[in-house]
Amino acid sequence: MSDQTLLRCGVAGWSYRDWDRSVFPKPRPRAFHPLEYLSRFFDLLEINTSFYAPVRPEVSRAWLHKVRGNPRFRFTAKLARSFTHERRLEAPEVEAFIEGLRPLQEAGRLGCVLMQFPWSFRFTEENREFLIRLRRTFHRFPLAAEFRHSSWLRQEALGLLIDYHIGFCNIDQPQRQSCMPPSATLTTSIGYVRLHGRGYGSWFQEFEPRPPAERRDYLYTPEELREWAERIDRISRFAEAVYVVFTNDAAGRSVVNALQMQSLLGVSSGAAPAALVGAWRGQLRDFRPDAARQQTLFLETPAVA
Repeated sequence: MSDQTLLRCGVAGWSYRDWDRSVFPKPRPRAFHPLEYLSRFFDLLEINTSFYAPVRPEVSRAWLHKVRGNPRFRFTAKLARSFTHERRLEAPEVEAFIEGLRPLQEAGRLGCVLMQFPWSFRFTEENREFLIRLRRTFHRFPLAAEFRHSSWLRQEALGLLIDYHIGFCNIDQPQRQSCMPPSATLTTSIGYVRLHGRGYGSWFQEFEPRPPAERRDYLYTPEELREWAERIDRISRFAEAVYVVFTNDAAGRSVVNALQMQSLLGVSSGAAPAALVGAWRGQLRDFRPDAARQQTLFLETPAVA
């Protein structure tokens, strides 16, 4: 790997109900915040709520405050589905999305904005023109595109991404005919990898509000992680920044796999959330449970009489 400081690995989202039992300390210490806590273990978190509604600027500023203790930390964010799936590009919605992420970008904490397209979005002339329109609409952001249909691996499709400075998101997903296969493709200086798991579930039902549990409870094996570590290493040799995101969030599986991947890539601190080590002893046996400061870091200082 040419420069490990350019590689960041993390998970999609940081607020899941079942993580209270598997990832976060319970009971939660006073003033505990999931984002602040996870920024101690990861240099990257992907904002997934932006897929459903724009982030408010004041929320972005609050997030900046939460990650101030990790100078290497970066966010990536998903472009709203109203743009990618519904193709609504009305000026007020576009401006609201841009303004919501502006504090993160101006602070140098926004690594990339991801355009996630459904499997039905294939490489056609109509979709080509729409992609160019999106690029021009959100020209202020570094953009990457996640395609789930293999037609986007054609040379003319990759040439389009290169010409318009759109990064290619390499994905791991359940496989069937014409699905995007695992890859190590780079079209800009930004490398992006997203690992969704391989459980079919209702993977090809594209419009549910949130993927059901059977699509999110896949745990990658060490062998599968090593295969992807090799691809990530190839991407890292030529990229200026690489973002690796796990989305298999059920019961903290994404956190387990992201920690394991950091170790394989040589960017791990060796620490893991204490609750997670307890729940996944076999997978995280080489990690030390980071229970230090749980009882003191987030406690309010007692008032002096």
